[in-house]
Amino acid sequence: MSIWWSLHLRREAASVPLARRLLLGAMETAGVDPEISYDLSVALGEACANAVEHGGDGGFSAVYRVTAYLDGEKCRIEVADSGPGFRGAREIRPARPDAEHGRGLCLIRELADHVHIGPERGRRGTVVRFDKMLKWRDDAPLLAV
Repeated sequence: MSIWWSLHLRREAASVPLARRLLLGAMETAGVDPEISYDLSVALGEACANAVEHGGDGGFSAVYRVTAYLDGEKCRIEVADSGPGFRGAREIRPARPDAEHGRGLCLIRELADHVHIGPERGRRGTVVRFDKMLKWRDDAPLLAV
């Protein structure tokens, strides 16, 4: 069983919990293990927060895109913005212990199995793409076949 959805959200703080709730609802309905769902929702929240904060300066860049794929035994999530861009994984450094910001990308790396951060293909902006192997509840209605 495969399902996917894609959202175009305004770069506003209120969009972050909306994206998380949609992901959690889809995963609960599909029968994904709650711990896996929670990890992915936290990672999604961090990626969305980065898009809201750094993803552009008005106009078309006032929106960002979230796409989630549940395909067999894997979930892949992409958050793409049209901001000034991000050079990639070499720029990710752990935050200082007293820092109030800067932990999001490191947290995504801890919660997901694979992470890619780089330019949006053929566009201005950044895509944060991460995936995680799924575990299913015993009573999952959409168990991977």
